[in-house]
Amino acid sequence: MQTITLHVKGMSCGHCANAIQQALTEIGAKGQVNLEQAVVSATYEESKISVSAIKEAIEEQGYEVVSAG
Repeated sequence: MQTITLHVKGMSCGHCANAIQQALTEIGAKGQVNLEQAVVSATYEESKISVSAIKEAIEEQGYEVVSAG
């Protein structure tokens, strides 16, 4: 399992966190959202899910992934 931390713009409430966590679950990843720091930590199986897919799942919810690290 790999974990990546993504800096995400546009998150402001519990609904935002739930939407992102649900989107990641749908593609087979697990996400933890920290609204104060504006980061999402995603844990995923790199043989099944790409970082691009994780970013796309978040951005499809209306948020902007500004950096990964």
